[in-house]
Amino acid sequence: MALIGLFGGTFDPIHVGHLRTAFELMQTLSLSKVRFIPCGVPAHGKEPVASPQLRLQMVRAAIAGQPEFVADDRELARSGPSYTVETLESLRLEMPQKPLGLIVGMDAFVAMETWHRSEDLLSLAHLIVAHRPGAILPTEGFAGKLLQQHGTDDPGVMATQRAGHIFVHAVTQLEVSSSAIRETVGKGESPRYLVPDVVVDLLEGNKCYRA
Repeated sequence: MALIGLFGGTFDPIHVGHLRTAFELMQTLSLSKVRFIPCGVPAHGKEPVASPQLRLQMVRAAIAGQPEFVADDRELARSGPSYTVETLESLRLEMPQKPLGLIVGMDAFVAMETWHRSEDLLSLAHLIVAHRPGAILPTEGFAGKLLQQHGTDDPGVMATQRAGHIFVHAVTQLEVSSSAIRETVGKGESPRYLVPDVVVDLLEGNKCYRA
């Protein structure tokens, strides 16, 4: 069975860094799909600036040209904090046996002990940890223990089982952030080439992030 990638985030806005990471992982791991899942109510961090509807619209527009990329609005439709474990449980009801790979950054992986019901995540999906080239992997603490117990150097094994493995992979690090893009737009400057042109058009049409 082919592995399905799950890529969550506020996507406020979605940018080329998100897209390039998803694309590289899709190629490396032969992902059949990558589901982009905009966060509804962040359990950690600030509320998104753009509305849920606009963030979903931007995601759909940004990924429209890549058949393997799909938008998933389940967290936007659910009330309360957007706990990842509940999103995975929802997906498992639809796809009980399909291999699922949750894509996270290294910072998120190291902090995973603070996530709601973090001990249940690997029973529901594999973890795909994207990091910058040359990054030092954790050897201690919650994340270090997870890597020792569940880490694999063979990405192919994730397609043979529904959950339970951790694969760490270096991806191209584009120095782009959603917060910097919001600041750029707030100053009246264009975010062109930091986000897809269709997202530029949506931001201009909605006057989003304007000071």
